[in-house]
Amino acid sequence: MPIKPRPNPDAQGSRRLFGVLGPSTNTIVQPDFDDLRVPGVTNHYSRIVVEDAQAISDETFMAGTLEISRNTFEAVRGVLTCNPDYLVMGMSAVTFYGGAEGAQQWRDNIESEAGLKLCTGSQSLIEAFKAYGGNIKKIAVLSPYFPSANAHVAHFMSDHGIDVVRDTCLRCPSWTAIAQVPTETLRDELKALDGDDIDALVQVGTNLSMTRLAAAAEMYLGKPVIAINTATYWNALRQNNITDKVYGFGRLMEEF
Repeated sequence: MPIKPRPNPDAQGSRRLFGVLGPSTNTIVQPDFDDLRVPGVTNHYSRIVVEDAQAISDETFMAGTLEISRNTFEAVRGVLTCNPDYLVMGMSAVTFYGGAEGAQQWRDNIESEAGLKLCTGSQSLIEAFKAYGGNIKKIAVLSPYFPSANAHVAHFMSDHGIDVVRDTCLRCPSWTAIAQVPTETLRDELKALDGDDIDALVQVGTNLSMTRLAAAAEMYLGKPVIAINTATYWNALRQNNITDKVYGFGRLMEEF
């Protein structure tokens, strides 16, 4: 059904005001979401304050992401003051934790605090798989994470009937270092992950710059390559009945 107009339209966000929640160390998700924005929709970024963790290990990565999770509630309270219509989570790791049940509970907690619906990266990937026709059952995953977090991604996917055949952990040494991974490294990792035994490649970690590379890789690899930021913003638009197409960012934004 058509989207209901705001009763008192914002001068620039006449269709929807999105409250975006992202770690204060993340420099990629905000410009990515602005690149994907459509007329009448505006993004209002609320920073989840967290220190730039250094010398990350498997254990400290998990601890750091859980700190981000705890601090999300304060960012929610901050962004609510601009009266957004909908919330979009610009951090993906915690949205996979605990499998399907844990992810749902985490989303429910934020929605209860905010009184608004929340779009998460994990659920957006499941919606993206459905959009591609429901034939995606085996995937490869590229992440900036450490193995413990990738294990949570695999658990979540398994709960949804998706098999992670193989994965790569870039083990970035700090939160801000994730944004500094060169495109050439990511391109080579995608090629190494690809194979005839997978239906799609998936990138997680919102501070990893992949929206344009994923779109290009779809063409030269001949299968879906889904960047988490693209999937999340696409799903946020579609959940609000906004079906505008955005070109240059892959099939999700152009076809579905």
